[in-house]
Amino acid sequence: MYQVDLNCDLGESFGRYMLGEQKEILKYVTSANIACGFHAGDPRVMRETVRLAVDHNVKIGAHPGLPDLNGFGRREMKITPQEAYDMVIYQIGALQGFLTACQTSMQHVKPHGALYNMAAQDEKLAEAIAQAVYDISADLILFGLAGSELTKAGERIGLQTVHEVFADRTYQADGSLTSRSQADAMIVDKEQSAAQVIKMVTEGKVLTQQGIEVPVKAHSICIHGDGEHALDFAKYLKEQLLQNKIKVAAMS
Repeated sequence: MYQVDLNCDLGESFGRYMLGEQKEILKYVTSANIACGFHAGDPRVMRETVRLAVDHNVKIGAHPGLPDLNGFGRREMKITPQEAYDMVIYQIGALQGFLTACQTSMQHVKPHGALYNMAAQDEKLAEAIAQAVYDISADLILFGLAGSELTKAGERIGLQTVHEVFADRTYQADGSLTSRSQADAMIVDKEQSAAQVIKMVTEGKVLTQQGIEVPVKAHSICIHGDGEHALDFAKYLKEQLLQNKIKVAAMS
């Protein structure tokens, strides 16, 4: 039987701005990536999301991003590897405080948005992020885009490294995600999404926008919690995975 983790980016509300249906989504996912205040989230939201994840027995990870609330961390910034290291250390520490207060532990770290995509291609940024995670704890799991510089950096330094794929994004021939600036970046049809995911898990391949199949590792599947149909996607995707005899379970 195949096995895969199903993760979702959560805790991305801020102040009076509410985003996503995380109480319901947590019924279907096995890992939660919780925003740490830079691209989204605030202390109250972090605390509440940690508690919800604990109540649903969902594994918790830090979701550090660029300091860009207005752009939701999805706009690239020119940063040095040292700045990337410091940002990741700081944000992991912020979430760890709430985990300690709730007497639970952190499973993983997954960079967010532009930071994630930059590290997927920039070896030095990837190494800095992997080093930050390793310096906090060598027992943490690093999530990165399948086959990217980030997963390579995690593996080199000795971290357990998860190759992540996306349920609601299209792919390019080099294995990268289609830029959100393009109209065909997002998959809005849940049946198309499920078919792509099942192919990635069972065949280790993804059909790109160029019409060619490229190899891909699929240890964990991401659903974006801010997506318009995120809850529907999560429910349907889990049903389809189980129907295709794919076990859904957290990495640890």
